[in-house]
Amino acid sequence: MDGFDEQAQQPAPPVTFTGRKTVVAAAVAVVLIAGALLIRPARTGDDARPPGPGERAAAAVGMGAPAAAVDLTALVADREKWVTGHPRDDASWAVLGAAYLEQARRTADSTWFPKAEKALKRSLEVRPAEKGNFDAMTGMGALAGARQDFVTAKKWGELVRAQAPRRWTAYPVLVDAYSGLGDYKAAQKAMERLVELRDGLPAHLRAAQVYRDRGWREDAMVSLEHAAGAAKAPAEKAYVLHRLGELAWERGDAQEALRQQEAALRTDPAQAQALGGRARALVALGRGGEAVRDYRMALGRAPSPRLALELGELLESLGREAEARVPYDALAAMAARGGRDGVNEDVVLGLYEADHGDAGAAVRRLSAEWGRHKNVQVADALGWALHRTGEDTAALEYAKKATELGLRSAEFSYHRALIEKGLGDEAAERRHLQETLRTNPGFSPLRGPLAKEALASIGQPAEGGPENMQPRTPWVPPEMPKPRPKAKPAPKPKPAPEAKPHPKAEPKPAGSPAPKP
Repeated sequence: MDGFDEQAQQPAPPVTFTGRKTVVAAAVAVVLIAGALLIRPARTGDDARPPGPGERAAAAVGMGAPAAAVDLTALVADREKWVTGHPRDDASWAVLGAAYLEQARRTADSTWFPKAEKALKRSLEVRPAEKGNFDAMTGMGALAGARQDFVTAKKWGELVRAQAPRRWTAYPVLVDAYSGLGDYKAAQKAMERLVELRDGLPAHLRAAQVYRDRGWREDAMVSLEHAAGAAKAPAEKAYVLHRLGELAWERGDAQEALRQQEAALRTDPAQAQALGGRARALVALGRGGEAVRDYRMALGRAPSPRLALELGELLESLGREAEARVPYDALAAMAARGGRDGVNEDVVLGLYEADHGDAGAAVRRLSAEWGRHKNVQVADALGWALHRTGEDTAALEYAKKATELGLRSAEFSYHRALIEKGLGDEAAERRHLQETLRTNPGFSPLRGPLAKEALASIGQPAEGGPENMQPRTPWVPPEMPKPRPKAKPAPKPKPAPEAKPHPKAEPKPAGSPAPKP
């Protein structure tokens, strides 16, 4: 045992590596590393470098979110170069079409729409819809919605949904299409399905849109706040801030609207929509000179017919009628150019013609548009055009369609009030003028002051209420007939006493003699 203890106390001999052992160990390590790479190859997410501009834009357009102008330019250049050498890459053609579409939205330049259509159709040629080219099909639906062709947008969206019901990218297209067609219940169902499938930025934006159209402002505000939390890139945050500003302006809070639009411009200075939103807020605050500057800057970056109409009316309200002709002429030119590129601007053109041109032409234009798209915007514009031609009875039916769904619009309420004035309904006119000024007193630099004057001219109802509501003489209780005394009911007869039953005779056995008489 002592020998064993002595051997245990002796230190172990040191391990030494010979040259041959080192080479073998290195070879084993190389084999192990190579095997690991074969089992799990390198992935895109393994790259620690931040995504480049093109990658950022591709991710944004893939989820239907706004993208920065610089990133979009890089993505377009990259995909154009790629498809030149790889014309059979259907996915790249679909990405290029989506990038063109986002350029059109961001710049309001309708010449991007034909390019987007060409790229998306090329993708469908390489891989048809029957083989599941969902990216191109969704892109075609989004393109139709951006052109205000909601019938076509609905067809593409429902085609994608039929083939892939759980593909969430179809549902933003369907929400826009159903809203444009005036089917607001279907739009709400599509939005709820979108939230179930993909609860992110696109879902929150569509939820805010649906809630606004139904008049649920608080729900719309909450959805936009969720969208602000889901937004990551500066362009996404700026767009959400712009939408928050628009919602504040619609409810008459011009100061809050100005704050949100300025925050959007600080986040993304190239956001032209925020410039237009800031101009509206400045008009409501009485800062017309600054609003003219912002409108002109916005039109320089993103020429929009609606912005041109708003600028022209602002200049008219400032007494600068000659200057107002410039944006009005630009509006007509922009709408004509958009029409050549497949864009539908009939609602804006109809409102312009009703107020500043040929009201009869506006009725014809908007009647045709109502046949295609029965939404509240078309109903309001058509009702107003009919009023301008003196057809107030027909106009009121369309004004009711525009206002009774729930959308809180000062413009819609004002139009209905003037139509009711033409029909001689003073009480309804007063009610809707009050609603106009309660909703957003600064809704228009031209019609806002007119609404205040119209309400002041009507005044309040006469003391005592409307005619025949109160009696002309003091009320005297009428003589009521005296109630007849109730007849006493006759006493019920007492029941007769029950007869006692006779005792039963016991049966006699058979063969017994009969009793003697």
